[in-house]
Amino acid sequence: MFTIGDFARHGRVSVRMLRHYDATGLLRPAHVDPATGYRFYTAAQLARLNRVIALKDLGFTLQQVKEILDEKLDAEELRGMLRLRRAELEETMSAAAARLVQVEARLRSIESEGTMPVQDVVLKKLPAVRVAELTATAASFVPQDISPVIQPLYEELFRRLEAAGIAPTGPGIAYYEDAPQGGGAITVHAGVQVSAPPQELDGLRVHDLPAVERAATVVHRGSMDAVLTTEQVLARWIDAQGHRSAGYPREVTLECPADVDAWVTELQEPVV
Repeated sequence: MFTIGDFARHGRVSVRMLRHYDATGLLRPAHVDPATGYRFYTAAQLARLNRVIALKDLGFTLQQVKEILDEKLDAEELRGMLRLRRAELEETMSAAAARLVQVEARLRSIESEGTMPVQDVVLKKLPAVRVAELTATAASFVPQDISPVIQPLYEELFRRLEAAGIAPTGPGIAYYEDAPQGGGAITVHAGVQVSAPPQELDGLRVHDLPAVERAATVVHRGSMDAVLTTEQVLARWIDAQGHRSAGYPREVTLECPADVDAWVTELQEPVV
């Protein structure tokens, strides 16, 4: 048997924690000396200690940990539960990281107010272009709602184009419309330039995007999750020039390497 100090050292926990686990019934000592009150543990109890620590570190309360362990789950059942909890935590971390990107974009917009290089905005006519596209609905136009929709759309789009034997002939072109159901929802069009004849293939649509007589355009460099500052450059230029927005900007992907921070995208907002 091990003294409480030795057991704590082998389990990489504190003596104070072991005493707390004893008091709550999570991990009782194998033996308590009736004369001294000293606690003693066996090596076999490390297995329960490992389960307690793993579950606690995954965010379960001590009461939940006790209930889980008292059900005497076998190793495979416990492993499955831990994998599920890990996936939940990873999703939470991913969402937090996305929020941090948005906070950083807002801060950059605030810091650059009044100093934005509006000379980078170009007013031009957009020619008609043939695209193959898939569509889906996002809850709103904010990046954290758009990104989870448009990224899988593009993956599916290129898979279907390959299956149909249609090769892209130009850049990706994403554009947006208010969804029919309203409530701020957005219809997301994930498209890419092609030269195939107009057609519809099980949701894949090949058609011509009409020409735009006048569009304010600006180049955004970096992830589209951080596009806010560039969008606001465009908005300030449109307002300063006395134009009025005539719809959501198209996003034309000029360069899209594996590193999203190296992406180059032209925003094209129709104006009148």
